Order: sequence, then structure tokens, then C-alpha cells
Amino acid sequence: MIAVKIRKANKEDASSILKLIQQLADFEKEPDAVEVTVADIERDGFGENPLFNVFIAEVEGNVVGMALYYYRYSTWKGKTIHLEDLIVEPTMRKKNIGGLLYAEIMKQAAKEKVRRVEWVVLDWNTPARDFYINSGAKILTDWETVQMDESGIDNFVSKDSKKRK
Repeated sequence: MIAVKIRKANKEDASSILKLIQQLADFEKEPDAVEVTVADIERDGFGENPLFNVFIAEVEGNVVGMALYYYRYSTWKGKTIHLEDLIVEPTMRKKNIGGLLYAEIMKQAAKEKVRRVEWVVLDWNTPARDFYINSGAKILTDWETVQMDESGIDNFVSKDSKKRK
């Protein structure tokens, strides 16, 4: 059995965080989707007003996984946690490192007395889906994720401002 250390990330972990984000994008068949940089991670996660938090998994001093999360507010539930990404390096999977990171998120939720932890999972990621269901989580089937990318935002704002003139 390997020794895994779970800890809060710090600014010096930014390049490892970006590497894991890229590995997740590769796994999710979106290798060219990552636009964030180390500088973005340093500023947005470890600046004056951090937008997210990260738990890091280390084995023998090497970062091998992470769980990136942030707080949200639900009009129905109140304070919640959104688990944005949980990723473990491919060579370190199936060693319960993901389970340890997941448990750390749930402990943080209990400590902060949040009323819900929420995240998304791809419909084809059967191992993750099974893990979440077995942990007691529910996969909602009647809600759909809605997104607008940067181009869509720009187009909307441009059209909306023209309507208002």
C-alpha cells in the first residue's frame, strides 16, 4: 500500500494543478479546451480574493491528484460546495487516491456545514458514476447543464446593447 498525503494546495502547486487539469481534459476527450495558465491559477486561486480551493494528493512528495472546489449559494439550500474537478494521474488510478480526495471534500463540506456538494460527471464515465452512486450521491436526470462560452457571451452582449439603443 502506498502512503498518500492529502493537503491544501499552495501557490507553488499551480503548475502541478495545471498539469492535472490538462490530464483531465485529455481524459475527457477535450485536449485543446484548456485555456487557463499557471498565472491564472496563481492569481485566481492564491491571490487576495481566491475564487477556488484545492486539495492535493501527494505520493513521495509528488503531486498525483487534486480536487478543486469553490463555494456557491443555492437559493433553496444556502451555502454549497461545487466540486469542479477531481483528477488523479493515470498511473496512480485504482489506488484509492480519488477516494481520499473525495472524502476530503465531504469532510470540508461537513466542517463548513454546507447543505449540498454538487458536481457533474460525464455520462460515459461509468467508473466515476458507479463510485458516486455507491458513495450515496444521486445523479440527477431531469436537469441539464447549460453553458455559454466567451464567444456566446460577446455575441449576446453585442446584440443586447444594440437592442437597447
